[in-house]
Amino acid sequence: MHRRRRTALSVSAALVAAAPLLAACGSQAHPGAAAVVGKDRITVASVQAQVKAVRDAQNKSPQAAEMIKSSNNLSGMKLGSMIFDRVLAKAAADAGATVSRKDVQDARAQLVKQAGSEARLRQVYLQQNGIAPGQIDQALQEQVTASKLAQSLGADLGTSQGQASVLQAMSKASKSLGVDVNPRYGVWDSRKSQLGPYKAPWIAQVTKAPSAATGA
Repeated sequence: MHRRRRTALSVSAALVAAAPLLAACGSQAHPGAAAVVGKDRITVASVQAQVKAVRDAQNKSPQAAEMIKSSNNLSGMKLGSMIFDRVLAKAAADAGATVSRKDVQDARAQLVKQAGSEARLRQVYLQQNGIAPGQIDQALQEQVTASKLAQSLGADLGTSQGQASVLQAMSKASKSLGVDVNPRYGVWDSRKSQLGPYKAPWIAQVTKAPSAATGA
């Protein structure tokens, strides 16, 4: 995979921290919602649909058990990605970066060529990223958008400084939009542009001892 595109994808993947696997109901303020990003409501049903698409694809593979085990936080990963996509789109729009359908098609064609076949590309995305075949174009949209945003900012995603510049732009977009996450899924960190496990104050008190578990 091209270094810049690989870096863009790794940045987005790294920034989306996994939350526990849940089939949660909506919050009291937003019934049925897993999160609200600006005026965009992400429903629990839409998150579950993305998870189901991945599980269905995984179950058709000879490596099903291994893939399912390695993606046990899939609900949190999918919700985090859905929020990330919206924040990234806002940051790109603010920076004047645009992505066309042809940009995504060209990126896919290049990756198919590098993978050797469409089937191999689908296999790699499913095994390594927990992305179903029907979700690949959206993942590529994210890659290309991250690259275009970096270009608009004069940033190199291959460097820590470049990644910090992109994160700063996304943090600004995140705060501008406002991200309200159902606490059963976690809490959105606008500074890091990631979904992390939610901890109520009383949980923080009982888990601060060195012997206590510190992560989900």
